[in-house]
Amino acid sequence: MTSAHGDLFRALADPTRRAIFEQLCRNGEQSVHVLTADAGISQPAVSKHLAVLRRAGLVGHRQDGRQTHYSALPRALTPLSDWTAEMTGFWEGRIDALETLLNRMDQ
Repeated sequence: MTSAHGDLFRALADPTRRAIFEQLCRNGEQSVHVLTADAGISQPAVSKHLAVLRRAGLVGHRQDGRQTHYSALPRALTPLSDWTAEMTGFWEGRIDALETLLNRMDQ
């Protein structure tokens, strides 16, 4: 797994960061102020979570005067989707092999 993949998985491992990312996906671009009000944690804590999400490529930002607005970048989930598909194929193959073995043992 590449470092970028590790950053993605680590970023999404935290429930607060997942909630912020999901909020941005569902509601579109939002200011730090709005994200803080909905997160139930301090603004500095939200900003730290957003920095992790930015490093992982999950959110983008733009400045509008003194306010920073964040938006989700869902295409950053592609490695997660690819990994999930790969693991699904792996385990389906393993289960099929086990089923074949069990059927041979029954005969």
